[in-house]
Amino acid sequence: MMLHELAAVSAALAATRSRSEKIRLLAACLRALAPDERETAVAWLAGVLLGGRVSLGPAAVRAAQTAPAAAPSLTVTAAAREVDALRAIAGKGSGSRREQALARLLAAATEPEQQFLTGLLLGELRQGALEGVMTEAIAAAADVPAADVRRASMLAGSLVPVASAALAAGRAGLERFRLTLYEPVAPMLASPAKDIDAALEALGSAVLEFKLDGARVQIHAGEDGVRVFSRTGRDVTASVPEIVSAMRAVLARAAILDGEVLALTPEGRARPFQDTMRRFGRKLEVEERRGTLPLSLFVFDCLHADGEDLIDKPLVDRVERLGALVPPMYSVPRLVTGDSAAAQAFLDGALALGHEGVMAKAPGSRYEAGSRGAAWLKIKVAHTLDLVVLAAEWGSGRRQGWLSNLHLGARDPAGGFVMLGKTFKGLTDELLEWQTEKLKSLAIDPSARGYVVDVHPTLVVEIAFNELQASRRYPGGLALRFARVVRYRPDKRPEDADTIDTVRSIAAAQRGTSADQSG
Repeated sequence: MMLHELAAVSAALAATRSRSEKIRLLAACLRALAPDERETAVAWLAGVLLGGRVSLGPAAVRAAQTAPAAAPSLTVTAAAREVDALRAIAGKGSGSRREQALARLLAAATEPEQQFLTGLLLGELRQGALEGVMTEAIAAAADVPAADVRRASMLAGSLVPVASAALAAGRAGLERFRLTLYEPVAPMLASPAKDIDAALEALGSAVLEFKLDGARVQIHAGEDGVRVFSRTGRDVTASVPEIVSAMRAVLARAAILDGEVLALTPEGRARPFQDTMRRFGRKLEVEERRGTLPLSLFVFDCLHADGEDLIDKPLVDRVERLGALVPPMYSVPRLVTGDSAAAQAFLDGALALGHEGVMAKAPGSRYEAGSRGAAWLKIKVAHTLDLVVLAAEWGSGRRQGWLSNLHLGARDPAGGFVMLGKTFKGLTDELLEWQTEKLKSLAIDPSARGYVVDVHPTLVVEIAFNELQASRRYPGGLALRFARVVRYRPDKRPEDADTIDTVRSIAAAQRGTSADQSG
């Protein structure tokens, strides 16, 4: 298939809101692919680069822009080969050489192909080929039940190999995707709920668990020992020896468990997420760090035990099996209730120990790996701050032509503002358009810093965030984690914005220290 044909499909997908039309377009495209093009095309139509991201930022991509080719000449295979070559460039001067190589690739591409490739490279391709739509399209193209594709994808952790197998061998091709010891599957995910009452209204009686802000792990134990995998499937066994030791207490010859590891204070409070990540995945000085920053294990699900796959069993059955295998000290705190007052008390207990909130799970839910549905809900208590916009960055890809990434600052009572981070999350197209015009009118010198536009600090915006973490990058020593725009506050002046002292108090409360200690 020619690249311009794939780019045309991508553009057509972006132009329609009809789910059935998206499925029809994708299925027709999948049927037309050669066997060696299938995995690349499925990944690219989902906005994913096989092999991972290429080290090219927006500035480098802009610098590599060149006049488009007059006529299409690139095949999907040739373009994939060039992208792989970009990723392989390393060593001294690699940035410049990678930029030059990208310029050569873009020079061979037509304008629609250039737009497709740059969006793909920057991770900003938005054509609506979401997993559910792609699942249906693969099923239609291969003439197999969508449920079979969905289950195979769950076990494979990706639709890419599943699409190739289904298109090559139909239903028989999907049968090779099974739950296998030492082969991690994608974790089941949760959807947000507004609060406890909303979760209970949706689920009725629910299995409540502490929502831990740690590192998700999948633990495989069997005749060949214990192996621990990260949520992305990376083997991190060597980095978490205490978790391997804890598995000696599990009463099963073979098991696949889902859980989290996190660092706790001596009093049992959750440490900040970044403390856990200082340990998790570390390859050097593991034993030394283990002594000063040990990790604790909290298991909450059992996918397999002693030869029996449990993913199709109801959650209550999996929890019962888990309780028979894992000592309470390694299990996540849990409560089954439909009572709002009891559930709120459970949430308050989780928050008092420094955790994010609670999970609410349907008692009869199956384990749907990689899926984010309504059977698992997460209730988190997010903080908000009124901050001042200090600057904004010109966007790329879908946000091309808009000022999007906001530089956010808290008010310093001594004068000025203290930057706490950046975000473009939560911005709709309508808000981006308004924001761009507003910030252009507030620009100090639009060309002074290239793609960054400094603005007069007069615009107040309400920002939600999950946590404040220590930072050496920002002068206040703190950075927002998971920041997103809630709304602009035209009713507030810059002098009404929250102060850096307020920010430090929130950070101190999260850590269970005094504001003075939080820095």
